[in-house]
Amino acid sequence: MFTVSQIQEAHKKVKSGAEFPQYIQEIKRFGVKSFETWVSDSHTVYFGESGFQTESQPKYEKLTVADRTDIDQFKVRLKIHQQGQTDYYTFCKDCAKTGVEKWIMDLNAMTCIYYDKQGNELLLEQIPFP
Repeated sequence: MFTVSQIQEAHKKVKSGAEFPQYIQEIKRFGVKSFETWVSDSHTVYFGESGFQTESQPKYEKLTVADRTDIDQFKVRLKIHQQGQTDYYTFCKDCAKTGVEKWIMDLNAMTCIYYDKQGNELLLEQIPFP
């Protein structure tokens, strides 16, 4: 099975959203099937085969996630991040400001779904192949 340390080493190569598809392919080879990342502190739960799961520690001090969702602004900030214009922490702050509480990546379906604090699906995206 995979470890959080392996995943963190792979993530070090990601400087912006532009490198994200390569990162996804690498952790998929480790056996990661899906993961859930919480914007408040960026802790992530990773899921593998046969119910295996492991969890990372928080990456930063807690952010306050807005109660109101601004999906239009979120889409603008997401696009900017995916073009490589912001780093990961900036993206997480943008998520918090626009009311995104978490995202779930499904590496089999190659999708990412963003959710608000009420558990509503805000946006489903296809993860691009590198």
